[in-house]
Amino acid sequence: MQTRLVSIGDGRSLLYVAGQISREGDQVLAGRCPDQVSVEEATRRARLCGLAVLSQIESAAGLDNVVEVTQLIGFVLSADGFGEQPKVMNAASDLFVEVLGAAGKHTRAALGTNALPFSSTVEIAAVAVVRTG
Repeated sequence: MQTRLVSIGDGRSLLYVAGQISREGDQVLAGRCPDQVSVEEATRRARLCGLAVLSQIESAAGLDNVVEVTQLIGFVLSADGFGEQPKVMNAASDLFVEVLGAAGKHTRAALGTNALPFSSTVEIAAVAVVRTG
């Protein structure tokens, strides 16, 4: 299951989007930042994750029904000592505002980790408020 809707009343629901990993088509984009994957490439991969999250939102509720994106949680597969996860995640954050305008503004966590599924460079999960009624 990629998404879950939880009614909060007044014709609105919280839409939880499960973590979307960096991939192009069926190919997982793997590698640790910055020793195996440059910061610039990791940033591109974060944008791809953001596109996958938006695709899940569109499938579950429709982008036109987004009231607001409340939170993005981003994980970056990171080498020891790497601390530029917020820079990597900016690509996804900027994308949400580009696509959704003010409704795309959100809070965010940008975390470094030593392991992600399939050694994916980036994984992003999201929560949004959507109109459902």
